Amino acid sequence: MASKPDTKSAANFKSDDSALIRELALLLDETSLTEIEIERAGLRVRVARNISVAASVPAAYAPTVHAAPASVAAAAPAADAADLSKHPGVVPSPMVGTAYWSPEPGAKPFIEVGTKVSVGQTLLIIEAMKTMNQIPSPRAGTVTQILVEDGQPVEFGEPLVIIE
Repeated sequence: MASKPDTKSAANFKSDDSALIRELALLLDETSLTEIEIERAGLRVRVARNISVAASVPAAYAPTVHAAPASVAAAAPAADAADLSKHPGVVPSPMVGTAYWSPEPGAKPFIEVGTKVSVGQTLLIIEAMKTMNQIPSPRAGTVTQILVEDGQPVEFGEPLVIIE
C-alpha cells in the first residue's frame, strides 16, 4: 500500500506543481541566482542552474590573445601567447584574479608601453577575493608590452607584461 500513494503523489507533483517549478525557474533568470530550494507540506523542490566556471574562463581569456597583437606581429595568436610566456622579460601573473592598470577607476595607469621601471615598482594590481594585490616589477627595465586589458580576468602564470 505504501508504494501506491508514492506513485499517486509523484503524479500529483507533476500536474500540480509544474507551474511552481516554472515560476521558480523564471525567478532564477530574473534574479541571477543559481539555485532556489523550497519546502512546502513535506514536498521539497530545488531548481538550480548549471553554471560551469571552466566554460566562462576561456571566453574571458580570449581577449588577452587578441589584445596582444597590437604590439606584436599577429601571425598565430596562440603561438604568440606560448612564445610570450617563454620570453626572458615576461612578468607572469602570480595568482588568479582581475588585472587593473591603475589604483582606482579613472586614475593614471601605473605603467604604459615605454615606461622605465625599477625593481619593486608596482606594474598593476590583481584583485583576488576582494583583495587588491600590487604586482611589483621583478627587474629594472623598459615596459615593451602590456599583455592584458584593464579589468581583464587573468590566470596563474599568464603573461602580464614584458620588461626589457
